[in-house]
Amino acid sequence: MPLKSLGTGTHEFEYHLDKQFFANMESSDVHDADLAVHLTVKYNGDFYDLDFHVSGEVVLICDRCLDDLHYPIDTTYHIIVKYGEDYNDDSDEILEIPESDNTLNVAYMLYDTVELAIPIKHVHPLGKCNRQMSALLKKHRATAGDEDAELENELIDEIDTLPDSSDDAPTDPRWDALRKLSDNDDK
Repeated sequence: MPLKSLGTGTHEFEYHLDKQFFANMESSDVHDADLAVHLTVKYNGDFYDLDFHVSGEVVLICDRCLDDLHYPIDTTYHIIVKYGEDYNDDSDEILEIPESDNTLNVAYMLYDTVELAIPIKHVHPLGKCNRQMSALLKKHRATAGDEDAELENELIDEIDTLPDSSDDAPTDPRWDALRKLSDNDDK
């Protein structure tokens, strides 16, 4: 992104991130992507205020059944960039770059923003995993002859037969009380 050539005011940039972007970044998690990036840069003469909004979908591999897992992404990232003597990224909110840099490579910021929006465990929602693979997992665990394998199989059976959760389902009152505290913090 050209930085020094930007005049004061607000500037808009659009980017598209696909499979090739993540391959270039050597990502082992993201196997495909269709992400739209909207970058707003506000320059006031002293610093650049960057706001990223990333939305779309990435394709991961499910850790349980190894099928494709389509995961929606809708996240934002904000950083202030200013010129200084040397490169300094000690702060989470401010990035200082050398005066000699005319451009700013935002690829790593975009990559990190998307990667942080992806959960550590890549697993389909309950009951959505490939049934054949679940059956194979169950079979191979059973042949191990381990008592823990039997318990794991029972848990997998329970998980696979659980209906999708709905808002009408009864919840634990202790969690409801915690949610109320969280809702009050948001207001």
